[in-house]
Amino acid sequence: MGRLFITPREIDLVNDLTKEIIKDVVGQKIYYYSISAAKTKISTLYDEAPEKIFETPLELDCLVDYQEPTFKTDKYGPEKTQNIEVFVQSRDLLDKEINILVGDFFTYGTVIFEITSVTTTRNLFGQIEHSDGIKIIGKQSRKQVFFTKVLGPTDEEYSDPDAVQDTFVQQRGFKDNELGPTGDVRSLREKGVLTDPITGPKQVSEKGDPQDVGSAFYDE
Repeated sequence: MGRLFITPREIDLVNDLTKEIIKDVVGQKIYYYSISAAKTKISTLYDEAPEKIFETPLELDCLVDYQEPTFKTDKYGPEKTQNIEVFVQSRDLLDKEINILVGDFFTYGTVIFEITSVTTTRNLFGQIEHSDGIKIIGKQSRKQVFFTKVLGPTDEEYSDPDAVQDTFVQQRGFKDNELGPTGDVRSLREKGVLTDPITGPKQVSEKGDPQDVGSAFYDE
């Protein structure tokens, strides 16, 4: 569509809306581990790193799509490999100065994934410099390659109190919510086109409302 009709304000609107869906409605997250170029030693002979050093994991808001697992049978028996696709909002990565690279790792639930592909999903209204998201394809990694403490919710069958996420707090473009700093930016509000919402980030939690039904949304 022509740039006469699709201006930076429309681009900001689309980015703000996709952020709202991911951060304030969906609430899925991955924990991203990038390889530290400064701390990892590269072999001068093979130009490879026998031991990789990773930066502190980053919590990324996203949309997750589990793929059909693949099975391979050898002399040791069947082996299941889980694949996954993750959609991350492009402008959010720019706001947080995060560059996702092939070969890095992330966790979702109890599974560790190695990133095998990072691609732009599509341009916004045909404008090549703007995209609506980044698609990350991950393949289940062997623990011998990368192992870390599991972060975030896992499965309700576990007795660990963190296995089930019982609190979800919206971000809504505020610098902080009850969980701490968000790093969330909504462009139209930052540029003064829109004002801050009257109410702050709502939440689904044990606080619930006066009727104790488990969500602050029911108190509206």
